[in-house]
Amino acid sequence: MASPIGSTRNVKIFVLYLLENINYPLDFITINDIVMQTDYVMYLDFAEGFGEMLDGGLIESVDVDGETLYVVTEKGKCVARELNGDILSTILDQSLARALRYLDFKKRGITIKCDINAVEGGKYEISCSFTENGKIIFFQSLTVDTLDRAQRMKNNFYERPEAIYRGVLALMAGNVNYLFD
Repeated sequence: MASPIGSTRNVKIFVLYLLENINYPLDFITINDIVMQTDYVMYLDFAEGFGEMLDGGLIESVDVDGETLYVVTEKGKCVARELNGDILSTILDQSLARALRYLDFKKRGITIKCDINAVEGGKYEISCSFTENGKIIFFQSLTVDTLDRAQRMKNNFYERPEAIYRGVLALMAGNVNYLFD
């Protein structure tokens, strides 16, 4: 099964675009994790494309404190810039935002979690949290009337957790008064 983003060529352009815009060396697992933050690339296509990018001189390995990290080369940057028009800009922008959020959360040690549980009366409780270095920094629980609504809320939480976090903080701090007018 091919990646939703298309051919292996598009997978490589996608990865090069992310690496160029992140602009610092990353290990293979982290690159894989940021690529997998979206549903646009299948792992096997990524792994195959990664090897081809190394062989083609589009990315190169660097040794940083005994750890093998990867960076995009000048040749890879040129390919990313010239060919990224083959992929919708909204896909690239959304994917870069998710990658940067993942890297920020990883650096800060933030994990996100969202669960749905059935409660009495045929309702569902959705509980979402952010944990930073083992300490809960945000927890929200809501009861909704349908499983479908709970699932949509859970999906939205995982899709944009930083926006939800900022939004709740802004609402509670009174920084978005236009909502109340």
